[in-house]
Amino acid sequence: MASLAAPSKSKTGSGANAAFNDKSKPMEVRLSNMTAAKAISDAVRTSLGPKGMDKMISNSKGEVIVTNDGATILKSIQALHPAAKMLVDLSAAQDIEAGDGTTSVVVLAGSLLGAAEKMLGKGIHPSLIATSFLNAAQKSVEYLTEMSTPVDLSDSSSLLRAATTSLNSKIVSQYSSTLAPIAVKAVTRIATSQSSNVDLRDIRIVKKIGGTIEDTTLVEGVVLNQNMITSHGSPTRIERAKIGLIQFQLSPPKPDMDHTIIVNDYRLMDKLIKEERAYLINMLKKIKKSGCNVLLIQKSILRDAVTTESLAILAKLKIAVIKDIERDEIDFLCRSLGCKPVSDVDAFTEDKLGYAELCEESLIQECKVVQITGVRHAVGTGAAGNAPSGAANSGTPVGARGGTVSILAMGSNQLVLDETERSLHDALCVVRCLVKKRALIVGGGAPEIHVSRLLSQYAQTLKGMEAYCFQAYADALEVIPTTLAENAGLNPIAIVTELRNRHAKGEINAGINVRKGLISNILEEDVVQPLLVSTSAIELATETVALLLKVDDYHMTR
Repeated sequence: MASLAAPSKSKTGSGANAAFNDKSKPMEVRLSNMTAAKAISDAVRTSLGPKGMDKMISNSKGEVIVTNDGATILKSIQALHPAAKMLVDLSAAQDIEAGDGTTSVVVLAGSLLGAAEKMLGKGIHPSLIATSFLNAAQKSVEYLTEMSTPVDLSDSSSLLRAATTSLNSKIVSQYSSTLAPIAVKAVTRIATSQSSNVDLRDIRIVKKIGGTIEDTTLVEGVVLNQNMITSHGSPTRIERAKIGLIQFQLSPPKPDMDHTIIVNDYRLMDKLIKEERAYLINMLKKIKKSGCNVLLIQKSILRDAVTTESLAILAKLKIAVIKDIERDEIDFLCRSLGCKPVSDVDAFTEDKLGYAELCEESLIQECKVVQITGVRHAVGTGAAGNAPSGAANSGTPVGARGGTVSILAMGSNQLVLDETERSLHDALCVVRCLVKKRALIVGGGAPEIHVSRLLSQYAQTLKGMEAYCFQAYADALEVIPTTLAENAGLNPIAIVTELRNRHAKGEINAGINVRKGLISNILEEDVVQPLLVSTSAIELATETVALLLKVDDYHMTR
């Protein structure tokens, strides 16, 4: 009996070093969760870094996606295991918080789960491991903040370096010199020096097939997905445009129920046609009276938004027409142009219009593109449309409210366009990170090795099981430089050992130069990333691992 009582006494003791003997089912559940989560981590691990592999994804519709973006890959994976779904959600959370590092956060979580599994094998209680890991993450964020360098939004070269580093790991990396300045200009065009965040919904990416990625441009105004209607000789270039946005149809009204009209007399038929024409003329005269010369028409599902008769009349009135504006575009267009959507022709007045210097349809690389430039509303900060006097020449950054920009993305096919959009989104997110937390750190595995070394030193000052957990956490962080070396075809053991040695000598900016295949000062190579990307990845990955460790049972419900 004495031999049985001894373990229970040691378990309840405050500084217990005895092995934690768990029941079989909780341990099986934890191991099952860890195996499933690590499988997801291994699936994207080869895509990490500038030399990472690409994945080809085919969905149920037969569409093919070629990408190395972690969030896109995991979004397409049909994960069935709950723990695997948690890692998919983890990648999505990193995408929302930082926009970049979606592959790194999953690889890091997989490595931490491997370290936790070893700790469980040694008999350490899962709650103690989870608490220690969370404390280690907090310490890691402190170390990363200490090694970061502050950045100012007016320093465009630093922003450009961060955006270029993000694009260098993408399929379109050879066009980073074109896309990086576009991303920086787009964000700085909207953000002010006092901004604490940037709403990326104010930056619209319009994709057009034609030309190459080098033809991608930033438009100070609005680019539309739709083309102008030119079938009846309508104008395609309007200077000093007054833009109206309508949500009603320019066609004869119809009753709510199905109907059939039988006309036996030609005179009655002529009368019917004349009444329809008179109805349209009356409606279009009200539109013309307001001064509108560019008309945007929302897409209708009830009946035709326009008829040939109404288009012919609009052409005579010299009003440019763009139809089939999607419902989800209305909000962006209203904020960009300063116009207000009108659902009834009687409410169509001059104060509902937006104003721009030029609205034209041009041919770019054999592709028709409608651009609205010189938007007066975007210069001011009000929502009514007219800019305050002198606002255009005040020199103040635009975008306190109402400032939007459009990016016209060009590419030879849909696959290239989709990947360009994803890459631009990541680059925009990187610059947004610098608006949210204005600090940069070096890349190339340098911060992970630096934090790992400092955590190992800190672990020496701790006592008991916590010291083991901190050391395991420090070792797990080395997965990032190890994976970078592996994906670049280098010897990971030799590279990471040399990297650790260089950091021990005080070279905290030493990182893996995957292009030259050696360790160098990564800051001189302009490989930098926002502090928020790394701190967010460590915090989110650790929280997910701690959550999985505390799960000890699994139940199916209907």
